Amino acid sequence: MNPVVHFELPMNDRERGKKFYTQAFGWKLQQFGPEMQNYVVAQTDVTDEKGMLQETNRINGGLYEKTPEMGEQHPSVVIGVGDINAAIEKVKAAGGTVMGEPIDIPTIGMYVAFTDTEGNRLSMLQPSNPM
Repeated sequence: MNPVVHFELPMNDRERGKKFYTQAFGWKLQQFGPEMQNYVVAQTDVTDEKGMLQETNRINGGLYEKTPEMGEQHPSVVIGVGDINAAIEKVKAAGGTVMGEPIDIPTIGMYVAFTDTEGNRLSMLQPSNPM
């Protein structure tokens, strides 16, 4: 079974979104630079020095700013997989559509977005450190 390991929330205004989730839920946010498209990692619970959750059955997430070239964006979940290439083939065989090629996120793993048969956008991540 492949677990949900991360969520993503698109933002029209990154700074406004960061302020909301910090104030409303107390999330600890870390923004990366332009080399990572200014992605914001959201720590939703107690983490270790590497940002990994200390309790099971919980996930962290990320915030990213919408851009016109992305088209319509919605909240999404990221599913952890052991072999991203095998998972891509399973998604295709089940009727889903993979959006581009997997990208390597340094120290995180291989990532690719896809849509399911109902048009929902999700993503898959093969972590750098095996699950």
